[in-house]
Amino acid sequence: MVKVINSNLNNSNHNYAIMFIHQEITIKCSVQKIFLTLTNSVQFSKFTGTPSEIESNPGGKFSCFGGMIKGFILELDPNSRLVQAWRAGNWDTSIYSIVKFEFLQIDENETKIIFDHTGFPKEHKKHLEKGWYENYWDPLKTYLEV
Repeated sequence: MVKVINSNLNNSNHNYAIMFIHQEITIKCSVQKIFLTLTNSVQFSKFTGTPSEIESNPGGKFSCFGGMIKGFILELDPNSRLVQAWRAGNWDTSIYSIVKFEFLQIDENETKIIFDHTGFPKEHKKHLEKGWYENYWDPLKTYLEV
C-alpha cells in the first residue's frame, strides 16, 4: 500500500500534514532543454553525476541519485508541467510526497521553474529545502546555462 499524504491542515498532530516547500528558480536555458533534462535518464544522470532511470510517461517509475530518490510520474505535460509521487530512500517505504514542477518560458533562452513539494515528513524539511538547491537547481544551472 502506498500513502500519498495530502495537506489536511485541521490535523496538527499529523507528521506530514503541513509540510510545504515553494521555490521559484530562473535558469538561462530553453524550457525544452530543462524539461528533457529532468525527464530523460541519460540527461538526468549527466547533470547529477549519479545513476538514474526514468520512464517518461504518466504512471512511469523513476529512480534517481543511485536509488536514493524513487517514485512515479503522476502528470507529464511536456515543457509545461511535471508532477511526481516522490520519496527518499530513508523514508518509510509506504510514504510518498508530491513534487510539482511548472515551467514558464520567459524568452527563448530563459525559463522560470515554479516548484512545490508537499506532504513529506516534517523532520526532513530543512534538509529538503537545502537539498533542492544543492542537488537540483545549482547543478541544473551549471549543466544547462551557457
